[in-house]
Amino acid sequence: MSLVPWWNGRDGMYGWIWRHLPGNAWIKALLSLALVLIVVYVLFQYVFPWAEPLLPFNDVTVDNQ
Repeated sequence: MSLVPWWNGRDGMYGWIWRHLPGNAWIKALLSLALVLIVVYVLFQYVFPWAEPLLPFNDVTVDNQ
């Protein structure tokens, strides 16, 4: 077992995504950018608002002085 993920021909999740995207390198780069923007949008619109009430950001320990 090696510490690097691309050893023995394995290049990890991002290599798998890159190989399965259609088109040449420019189209793959644009599709990759679109995928990243979609993931960021979904995180900010749905995941973070859902998780915000579960996080203890409003539990402050500073006294009113």
